[in-house]
Amino acid sequence: MKRALPVLALTVAGLIPLWRYEPSQESASTTQAAAAPTPSSGASAQVVAGPTVSTEKGDVQVEVTFAGDRIGSVRMLKQPNSPQTKGAVPALIKETLKAQSADIDTVSGATITSEGYKKSLQAALDEAGA
Repeated sequence: MKRALPVLALTVAGLIPLWRYEPSQESASTTQAAAAPTPSSGASAQVVAGPTVSTEKGDVQVEVTFAGDRIGSVRMLKQPNSPQTKGAVPALIKETLKAQSADIDTVSGATITSEGYKKSLQAALDEAGA
């Protein structure tokens, strides 16, 4: 019993940094860049930034690149700093490219960010006349 308490205390002390770990911002931007393909250089590209949408979690803003009359890529210019958002962004971009519109499903666990994303995306599409 005398050894159990120190072993337990050291185990907990060793796990605290693991529980508090948060990935850096650079990994999130790498994920976004990989998830958003760029249009071919032969196509006429139009880039439109949506407005910044303020949400409870933070600001959300998207940038849409059009390849002709199709959405070629979507990039997050502003996003909340939360694990849910970092996980939701690739799914939102993938769904946008598939649907070619802002009529996409909300990502479970990131509802607030998803709604802000869709509002900024729809405004960008409206501005581009898509």
